[in-house]
Amino acid sequence: MAGSLNKAILIGRLGRDPELRHTQSNMAVCNFTLATNENRKSASGDGQEHTEWHRVVVWGRQAEVANQYLQKGRLVYVEGRIQTRKYTDRDGLERSSTEIVARDIQFLSSQGDRQDFMGSPQDSYSSQGTASHAPTTSSSAPSAPPADDFTEDDIPF
Repeated sequence: MAGSLNKAILIGRLGRDPELRHTQSNMAVCNFTLATNENRKSASGDGQEHTEWHRVVVWGRQAEVANQYLQKGRLVYVEGRIQTRKYTDRDGLERSSTEIVARDIQFLSSQGDRQDFMGSPQDSYSSQGTASHAPTTSSSAPSAPPADDFTEDDIPF
């Protein structure tokens, strides 16, 4: 095989309000958690709902838009790539964090509607700067900051 693919597509609800911060070079970075649900059968044959939590990170202008329009409970579509970072915490322990670096976010429910699981796409914003029903801006923001611009304060948790 000549190439490879790193792509994640999720539809889920925000587990908490987004958190917006800025790097030392004033690049916006927004973090939030996304819950996806799956029905599984238990050993006894009963159906059980399993929730998987995903960390999502958004950069640049898209981070500012996500922070402005997203809130806990809102249904969203997220498309991006999977990234695992390794770092040393404040206690000197080696840690790793796996997250989705979002390239495209579509708002599937309105801001006031947190329970509409079958919502249709109403708002969207991608890192390419295309938007519908959200502020239109052109963006050439990178999907991740330069390596030398990343500090411990930029870690999403």
